[in-house]
Amino acid sequence: MGAPLTRPFAGTRFLTLWAVLEYRGRRSGRANATPVAIRRTPDGFVILIPFGTGTQWPHNVLAAGGCTVRWKGAPHIAHDPELIGEEEGALAFNRPQRTLANLFGIRRFLRLRVRPTP
Repeated sequence: MGAPLTRPFAGTRFLTLWAVLEYRGRRSGRANATPVAIRRTPDGFVILIPFGTGTQWPHNVLAAGGCTVRWKGAPHIAHDPELIGEEEGALAFNRPQRTLANLFGIRRFLRLRVRPTP
């Protein structure tokens, strides 16, 4: 969902709807970085999964038990990944974002928890 256009800005302070997930492939062991649409929650982040559960990055993050989220120019160590449905996941996004997600048929989200930064 817009990855080539957002890649240069994802994870920066300038485009806070986008972050970069840094994780390792569960089979290859290779380091990967994927731009994602994301929202901050009180205890972590919620991420849209635009291409459904066949998308590999959620499987890799779930298998690893977490990842690094580069958001607003800073790394956040995320843990306890959990697939959540539309009812719960959409609440993290504002009304226009929920409408777009619905139009694109996005029904799955990934919740990540982060430890508070001192």
